[in-house]
Amino acid sequence: MSFFGRSNTPQPPPGQPHDLTIGNLPPQRAEMSNYSVVGTPNESLALRNCLVVHPSEFQNGAHVLVNGRFPVTICHDTSKSINPGVVAVPASLRQWMALSLSGDFITVTLLPSPPHSQAPPFLQSVDLHASFWKRGYVNEVPYNVDEMVQKFLAAYSGLVLAPGGILTVDFKGDKLKLVVASMNVVELPDGGLGGKTQIEMGVLMQRTDVNILKEGDSPMRLKSGAKRAATNAIIAPNFKFEDMGIGGLDDEFGAIFRRAFASRVFPPSVGILLHGPPGTGKTLIARQIGKMLNAREPKVVNGPEILNKYVGASEENIRKLFADAEKEYKEKGDESGLHIIIFDELDAVFKQRGSTNNGTGVGDSVVNQLLSKMDGVDRLNNILVIGMTNRLDMIDEALLRPGRLEVHMEISLPDARGRYQILRIHTAKMRTNKVMDDDVDLEEIAQLTKNYSGAEIEGFVKSATSFALNRHVKVGTLAGISDDVENLRVNRDDFMRALDEIKPAYGVSEEDITDVVKNGIITFDAEIQDILQKGKLFANQVAKSDRTPRVSVLLHGLPGSGKTTLAATMAAKSDFPFIKIISPNRMVGFSEAQKVAAITKTFQDSYKSPLSVIVVDNIERLLDWTYLGNRFSNAVLQTLLVLIAQKPPKGRRLLVLATSSLGSHLVDLGFTEVFDAQIKVPPVSNLQQLDVILRDVDFYDTSVREMVKSLPYPRNAAESEASNVPLLVGIKKLLSIIEMARQEPEDAAIRFMQGLAGLNG
Repeated sequence: MSFFGRSNTPQPPPGQPHDLTIGNLPPQRAEMSNYSVVGTPNESLALRNCLVVHPSEFQNGAHVLVNGRFPVTICHDTSKSINPGVVAVPASLRQWMALSLSGDFITVTLLPSPPHSQAPPFLQSVDLHASFWKRGYVNEVPYNVDEMVQKFLAAYSGLVLAPGGILTVDFKGDKLKLVVASMNVVELPDGGLGGKTQIEMGVLMQRTDVNILKEGDSPMRLKSGAKRAATNAIIAPNFKFEDMGIGGLDDEFGAIFRRAFASRVFPPSVGILLHGPPGTGKTLIARQIGKMLNAREPKVVNGPEILNKYVGASEENIRKLFADAEKEYKEKGDESGLHIIIFDELDAVFKQRGSTNNGTGVGDSVVNQLLSKMDGVDRLNNILVIGMTNRLDMIDEALLRPGRLEVHMEISLPDARGRYQILRIHTAKMRTNKVMDDDVDLEEIAQLTKNYSGAEIEGFVKSATSFALNRHVKVGTLAGISDDVENLRVNRDDFMRALDEIKPAYGVSEEDITDVVKNGIITFDAEIQDILQKGKLFANQVAKSDRTPRVSVLLHGLPGSGKTTLAATMAAKSDFPFIKIISPNRMVGFSEAQKVAAITKTFQDSYKSPLSVIVVDNIERLLDWTYLGNRFSNAVLQTLLVLIAQKPPKGRRLLVLATSSLGSHLVDLGFTEVFDAQIKVPPVSNLQQLDVILRDVDFYDTSVREMVKSLPYPRNAAESEASNVPLLVGIKKLLSIIEMARQEPEDAAIRFMQGLAGLNG
């Protein structure tokens, strides 16, 4: 008996044009006809996996569509036991098409043949899932996949196939079920064969690359040839990247695929650790990896679920996770299927050993149990462990070495291209249902949503939708929704309002920046404008220079001279997506350790953005500096010195702007060594500068003008250098004096002069 119990299916004569007429049949009969369904008269015809018809109906080897959806090939009943108007459909095809023998009728439409542009294309490759029709059957001797493929091609060349199609085959006396999992067609440049058809289909040919894999949990045993992928290959044959629904993570997922799966040389026991900020898609990637792989259903467990109050129960929970994989590996060895375990919140359980002081030692023993299961004496070769965490620094180092969680992948915040992809995913239904207005430009919104994570973008889209719905809600009525709800459109204004409502966790500290620069910059001297220009140059250097991804600048000067305002303005004008201010105002009551942790976290967060600015404000207050005995916090000092001097990770750029009033003490503390540049912020030092400030704040009436002229201070910059009575006032303090003087309009000039005199002794 030949392979699968049948001879080759004849093909139509090559190059013969097909005008939708066959023999003497009228064109309409051949183009679309109704037929009653019967079973195949014998097993030989059933194993041909064709639509069996009377020779007068269709040409042998022609391709047709059943019910407009299912492409199949025609074969003749030479015994003529099938009458005209009747088709015999094998059981496998009936299962695929959901047909029965109880009076079912089908429509049969003839497909064009080559060289017609709509003829079924030829197959470049096809993936088949194999299993037994007979439940519980196991082949004692593994089937040779190369032999199966060779005979399959010889027997079925010329057969049209489609995804989901089911074939019944006979191999070495065993009835096998082959399901078409996926396929690729030959793409021809002339637009002929291989051109797109409305239904995915393709004709098998001798050169088609056929890959046969066992179906899921099937007990079938297959043996691969030297040139073929393993039968328990870890990549599912019907996997398509475009179906994953992941936006903005192309590079990260591509790296995971390349490092862990693509070569198929990697043992499936490799582990993957996904780390990064919350909401960036770690769980989504882990879930999609489970779909991508030809594996058992993944076991997903949150880290805290492992722990149990009873002695030994936590370790037992770890062993249970690996039990199924161990059992199958003992039975089947390398033929075992792939098992996946996904740990979420990995840092909650698998902390550094010795870091917990609860006295129970449970945490350490749980880590030890996992280590022994992943890479112990009885190491399994059929398991993939995927871990996810926001705190990579907390995980025990032994878990991170090669052979355990070997592939470390940072899932960071998406860039503009990634945000655009995510926006398209979350607005797909809006666009399909014509709910999104034409004035919405997703590329523009992608540029505006800097430092938004994938989860935050999803919430942002929902917020915009809620604003649109709000326009169609009748407040205080029973109906609730207005009558024109069918005219609902989410427009650009809705997205702009959502930007104000949904703020990224990692982004610009708008509230802090606004609070600092609310009074703006008064350019009372050309040196102030020069400082702002230097800030712009430093930002450009960080953004564009390949040699200096980190630049640190110190602004120092008298207290109240406007250092913080200048630094915040320089940061805001950089237009970097990440801007944070480390301010002692937000650390009141913090212990030394808490300050160190807060400062470190800000720097670590900045590394998650491609361009960042950190303003380290008022260094002396962060250090708890006091001139009485020159006391300060050495732990905070060392943290600042290390982090300011430290280069950011590859692909990340950082500008550090620090402010201080310590003057010469900065040299003793070591700060002059870590800053790339120092800028002295000048105080108000002469009457000409004072005049500019008073005019700018509209505090310059006749009485004030006359009193200012009588002051014994230098009139301009030239005089201030030689003056014995210098005017050295910080602009912040000067503006405070002006505002206090305004409270007594009748004596404003006098109050101003008194305040000014108090500042200068």
